[in-house]
Amino acid sequence: MNDPQRPFFLDGVWHFYYLYNADYPEGNGTEWYHATSTDFIHWKDEGVAIEKYKNGLGDIWTGSAVVDTENTAGFGKNAVVSLVTQQVDGVQRQSLFYSTDGGYSFTSYEGNPVMDNPGVEAWRDPKIVWDKERNQWLMLLAEGSKVGFYTSSDLKSWNYQSGFETTGLGIVECPDLFQMSVDGDPERTTWVLGVSANGAESGRTTGYTYWTGSFDGKNFSADQNDPRWLDAGSDFYAAVTWDDPHAQDQLAHRYAMGWMNNWAYAGELPMSDWSGGTMSTVRQLSLRDVDGQAQLFSEPIPALNELEGQPETSDPQSVTADQSASLGKATSDAYRLHIDLSQDKNAPSEETLVELNDAHGAKVTVGYNFNEQKLFLNRGEDKIAGSMPDLYREIRSEQLPVHDGQLTLDIVVDTTSVEVFAQDGEVSLSSNAFLTPGGHEVTLKSLGGTTDVRESQTTPLAVAETQRQ
Repeated sequence: MNDPQRPFFLDGVWHFYYLYNADYPEGNGTEWYHATSTDFIHWKDEGVAIEKYKNGLGDIWTGSAVVDTENTAGFGKNAVVSLVTQQVDGVQRQSLFYSTDGGYSFTSYEGNPVMDNPGVEAWRDPKIVWDKERNQWLMLLAEGSKVGFYTSSDLKSWNYQSGFETTGLGIVECPDLFQMSVDGDPERTTWVLGVSANGAESGRTTGYTYWTGSFDGKNFSADQNDPRWLDAGSDFYAAVTWDDPHAQDQLAHRYAMGWMNNWAYAGELPMSDWSGGTMSTVRQLSLRDVDGQAQLFSEPIPALNELEGQPETSDPQSVTADQSASLGKATSDAYRLHIDLSQDKNAPSEETLVELNDAHGAKVTVGYNFNEQKLFLNRGEDKIAGSMPDLYREIRSEQLPVHDGQLTLDIVVDTTSVEVFAQDGEVSLSSNAFLTPGGHEVTLKSLGGTTDVRESQTTPLAVAETQRQ
């Protein structure tokens, strides 16, 4: 599996699709695989929804699906309309598929492609948004280093409006556009433009990057030149975001999910029981004011709590310079850590390390450097790091100023991943990581001074049930 496709809600369930290649590694080409859920935790396998190589235009790439509540496309009220990229003979085009059974099966529109390639190499990943203020459909298209904006009244005929040029990010993919309120204030709203891109020029890897700004129905104008990054880990790409139709204030928060993998080494990861990566936990996004600028925060959705077992709580303790202390032992393959710590006021630590240790000496480290005000994730000593490219072993970090030396960590560990959320989601770091499952010892080390652990909790997570066909 790879790229997630933005979910939508219809007939009481969430519909989610992702790119899937059943023929890997012998054959190529992706199609849209379908799953449904009521809570983003428990999923039902619905099988392939849009098959590849069926209309002469190639396989099925990333796009987006919408529920056409007003029958603007003419396929019926509440038809599900999907715009996707197809490629054949190296040429990328946009095609329309429609569903009249609620998104379980799709038909290729007889007028495909609805957008023929104008003679460019990278021209893909249509994201469709309903512009309620102007009563029009809006498409964002990834066009090399540019995001193209198009409008339509019927989802079939599209008119180019403008382009937003990016710099220092290489070829951008999977564009995204949405509006949110800052700190939940309905009087202070802003637009957010996101893309998946390569951050190598700024010392990062691939991920979801975004700008805040204004949008007038044709043009997006950014508030700042340099974009922010939603997640600073190694493996959070092709992310999608979506709103909650049940929320009283739909601008106050939205959801997000990313593909946990990295094309730089995806083919070298162990794939005996999974192939191509996994999806991140679904996060809840909010837009908050940080030093006068709007910034996205992300935290695991509250529904994740449904998988939690009986927590093990450690007593408060002070860990002195260059010493280590146990924070407990994880009793399940997947678990969650809540740690509330601070620098000791009399002998403040310079750096604090939280180590996840398996029974065979491999470990993953989540750390914070108080001098540099930086959160980091190091998987360079997990069980596969020695056989992986240098990029896999690079430490991923993000600036995170803390107040009075106090730091709160929420760490979600699954069998092949670690997702770190700090300071209520101000910074997140998500990466694949491979430890031998079961019985991880969690230890805390304090370097250069004393770290006070005010609270520490290790909670087992049940494996969420998936109903399969």
